[in-house]
Amino acid sequence: MSRSPRWREPLIALGLAAGPVVALGFTRFAYALLLPAMRDDLHWTYAQAGGLNTANAAGYVIGAGTAVFWARRFGDRAAFVGTLAVGALALLLTATTADYPVLNLLRFVGGVTTAVAFVLGSALAARVATGDGQRRGALLVAIYMAGVGVGVALSGLLVPAALTVAGDAGWRSGWLLLGVVAVLAVGPALVAVRRVAPVAGVTRAGLPRADLARLAPTFGWYVLFGAGYVSYLTFVIALLRDRGLGTPGVATFFVVLGLASAVATLTVWGRVVGRLAGGRAPALVSLLVLLGVLPVLLLPAGLPAAVVSAVVFGSSFMAGPTAATVLARRALPASSWTAGIALLTVAFSVGQAVGPLLSGLLADSGGVEVGLWLSVGLLAAAGLVALRQRDPAPAAAPETVELTPAARR
Repeated sequence: MSRSPRWREPLIALGLAAGPVVALGFTRFAYALLLPAMRDDLHWTYAQAGGLNTANAAGYVIGAGTAVFWARRFGDRAAFVGTLAVGALALLLTATTADYPVLNLLRFVGGVTTAVAFVLGSALAARVATGDGQRRGALLVAIYMAGVGVGVALSGLLVPAALTVAGDAGWRSGWLLLGVVAVLAVGPALVAVRRVAPVAGVTRAGLPRADLARLAPTFGWYVLFGAGYVSYLTFVIALLRDRGLGTPGVATFFVVLGLASAVATLTVWGRVVGRLAGGRAPALVSLLVLLGVLPVLLLPAGLPAAVVSAVVFGSSFMAGPTAATVLARRALPASSWTAGIALLTVAFSVGQAVGPLLSGLLADSGGVEVGLWLSVGLLAAAGLVALRQRDPAPAAAPETVELTPAARR
């Protein structure tokens, strides 16, 4: 396949961005909007509510860890579109049941499939500009990541509308609307993926141990960052509602958060991440995300504090995956990008699995604010760990770490 003209590359990355729209914007983050209604309607504790997100994150760990296997088995382009479609189906089915074990299963399946789609989509986006400078590659990855903000903003429009019509019982309609839009998003993803050239050679199933050692601070940062930011996103809506913010205010918060994420990822982070060396980019991201958590904890309750938090947090949180993907692209040969991004996403997912559960337990014992202060501590630790990362360089080594036994096929 011939390489796409430079003017078409941003459009390809934009089509691939349907992946993070569904994988993170809908499947993961929209749950924060639906959680209070589901908790009230289904009489859950905060730990149960956090456990549902943990099930999704556990599936995400498995999906990220097996992404290379699916890419080698079906081809990365077919696996990307296929798992995206299954993730959309899981969203639709979530609207059909109130049974907690079944909901856990659907959240788990959604986590597995959308993790595969997100990892493979990240690798495809990184490959759109193969051979170009690092800054252009970072910009195209940022366009892909901007899909998360688009998904969050759409969630902020669709879910509150459903809850306004039907009250707490409207959580079913919320999942249904998200599922329908997710199904529609598969179309542009399919068109875009056909424009990405196949990777040269065989996709590697593992990384040399030397590369793993050089990227160790990034792995540690990503675990802490994942735990910190997702704890906030899981429970911030519950906090805002407890403080009297109504459905219009919650919708405003989520739309502002999503738009801030999309705009900043497109206009700022693609350039900033490409310029900062070593772990400076992830450290900066961690600091800004931490500052984004503080307004809802320190300022008087109300819409102004929520909007400030949405702007600061929203404009920075998706720079984390952007920075991780760019670091993998910078450090590894193209044949190892999928494996590197997959391993980093496993680390990210471990943090996302643990964070909401711990925050939920703290919220049950001391209130939602206590759980959100955990986010602050985790993000501070993440920033310090990130500063230990130096600019890695690709290095060949005969000994590799496999993602899964099946990936050796």
